[in-house]
Amino acid sequence: MDSDSARASLEALRSEIAKAVVGQDPAVTGLVVALLCRGHVLLEGVPGVAKTLLVRALAASLELDTKRVQFTPDLMPSDVTGSLVYDARTAEFSFQPGPVFTNLLLADEINRTPPKTQSSLLEAMEERQVTVDGTPRLLPDPFLVAATQNPVEYEGTYPLPEAQLDRFLLKLTVPLPSREDEISVLTRHADGFNPRDLRAAGIRPVATPADLEAARSAVAKTKVSPEIAGYVVDICRATRESPSLSLGASPRGATALLSTARAWAWLTGRDYVIPDDVKALALPTLRHRIQLRPEAEMEGVTPDSVITAVLAHVPVPR
Repeated sequence: MDSDSARASLEALRSEIAKAVVGQDPAVTGLVVALLCRGHVLLEGVPGVAKTLLVRALAASLELDTKRVQFTPDLMPSDVTGSLVYDARTAEFSFQPGPVFTNLLLADEINRTPPKTQSSLLEAMEERQVTVDGTPRLLPDPFLVAATQNPVEYEGTYPLPEAQLDRFLLKLTVPLPSREDEISVLTRHADGFNPRDLRAAGIRPVATPADLEAARSAVAKTKVSPEIAGYVVDICRATRESPSLSLGASPRGATALLSTARAWAWLTGRDYVIPDDVKALALPTLRHRIQLRPEAEMEGVTPDSVITAVLAHVPVPR
């Protein structure tokens, strides 16, 4: 399959998902970029802005298997990864796979579960395998974790540590819709739209895992000049020197920014990266990898405002 038809298939994903989700195009694009880069996504937004529907619609449009786990304070690691179950007929233990054995795992309200269960996802996200009773078991490919967290209510939550936040390729904010979009949502519901029945909403598979594999191969061939690599490094180094931050972007953040910029360049029809591609993906790729100083936070500084200021000051290669 050639690069152009793979790109056309992934472009069709956006309009297909729009049949179910109104006005969240940046989040849809972010999920497609994450799939191309084999990365994971943190979705942040208040309840009721269609975060779950977004992931389900993506899975339906791509013919991928999806599972959802509601993270709660009493969730055990084995509830995510699976466990050994005793079979009385054979008098042996057999492995019962957990919900992590899927293509798209929706980890709902990940910050509501204790660190032990959060960390059970770490191996799955990083190594793409699960080890139970000393035996590693490979996860299917593609595999993407879309974890959601509520930015408003922090009572009874366990904030994700920096090491785990760094494992997410992108942090996407899912905002409240505009007035026009919200009217469109209500009109759809009045006309009988059922978010639990995506087939009735007209969502059909418009791309396949084979399209995704062809797209990934094309992204890997997207050219990066030494000037662009230097630009990415300069942006990340500038965050480490920012007086507003106690923690800047790590080298892993720089490699993440380069890979997301390559995916975006390919999606927009180019086989080489330009500075605008880096700028377009800088906020979602870096906003969760930096840490504000308490005094800066009290003054109303946000991670996004720091990154925007860095982009304005770092010289752009010609």
